[in-house]
Amino acid sequence: MLIELNKDNISDLIQKAYENREIKVYYQPKFNALNGKIKGAEALARWQMSDGVVISPGMFIPLLEDLGLIVELDWYIFRETCRFIAEELKAGRKMVMISTNFSRLHAREAGFAERLSKTADSFGVPRKYLEVEITESALALEGVDIIDFVKSIKDAGFAISIDDFGSGLSSLNFVKDVPADELKIDKSLLSHNCENEKERIVLEAIFEFAHRLNMTTVAEGVETKEQLGFLRTCGCELIQGFLFARPMPEEDFREALISSTKETETEDILLIQSSTTASQLLLNAVFKAFPLVIMSNLSRNSFYMMAYENFSTRSCPSTGVYTELIVHGASTMYPDDQKLFSDTFDINDQIAAYERGERTRRVVTRQLGDDGIYRPVETTNYYMKNPDSDDILAITLSRAIDN
Repeated sequence: MLIELNKDNISDLIQKAYENREIKVYYQPKFNALNGKIKGAEALARWQMSDGVVISPGMFIPLLEDLGLIVELDWYIFRETCRFIAEELKAGRKMVMISTNFSRLHAREAGFAERLSKTADSFGVPRKYLEVEITESALALEGVDIIDFVKSIKDAGFAISIDDFGSGLSSLNFVKDVPADELKIDKSLLSHNCENEKERIVLEAIFEFAHRLNMTTVAEGVETKEQLGFLRTCGCELIQGFLFARPMPEEDFREALISSTKETETEDILLIQSSTTASQLLLNAVFKAFPLVIMSNLSRNSFYMMAYENFSTRSCPSTGVYTELIVHGASTMYPDDQKLFSDTFDINDQIAAYERGERTRRVVTRQLGDDGIYRPVETTNYYMKNPDSDDILAITLSRAIDN
């Protein structure tokens, strides 16, 4: 018998559902867009009553949100997810990172990150298997410092995913400042099957800035091969949707994970990737070898930094005036190396050298790291003309080297 849910009876019914374990966790896998392997999953709530009647999430989730009861459901799903992961790990089975949705109301919950940690620890689940999904709307919650809220979760060791990006008034400023690991593209942006030119332009731009921010991208609601084909050209890493799999109970998800680990014949990634994804792979390779990459326009005396990870010092400005960058860089060098660095990268001397035919310039200096230790650092500039103007550009690759 189908029960009509309303604000008057939902509280009592949901409590009984918890007690009777009628609330089930279903897992919707996240698949690698290129090889179809399961790389993660999202935990979702499903309500199956004792008489077998299934209540759609669309019937009870909005009511719980309106009454503030969604908070308890979120914690219930998180605990059940931790239980499942713990059981799988204890049995020696493969596990992937699973994300749990948390309502924006949790941003006002005191000690949220601490409760996350205690819950995970009580089940003995390592943080690397747990991700917190925060909806885009939470980023604009009034009266809450969402940056500090997200940072507290990150500091506790949990990954962060921004869910439903593009479903509302997306704030690129928040995405820029929030230390998130993953950006989930809302299915509404795929509504025209990626055949609409404006839709493709918007999606390409979203994937580009997400990748530049070192965020993993997930496309939700993928249902057609046409959508998948276009998303591959954008370099989308993960796919979630009915084209691959619907949400499934834990026993089915377990079997799907086991099947995903088996060696299967797949398409050659080098053949199906686009030039966009190939360029991203190339950039990732460059960033691994050279953690500090700077693009400069010597003619206009400007620069911006493309990558800044695991370098010996993190005090370098990210954008600004090139001559000021050189002054700053020289100040971090060993005293005997400061003049060498300044002279090597004097802006006027570099421009004159380019006009004489010089295309590279390299120097090794000793730079003071954040730990107070001087280390040899190799800095190489590669020069070229801007194809659309006469501006002289410099690409700087820098890395610490062995003594």
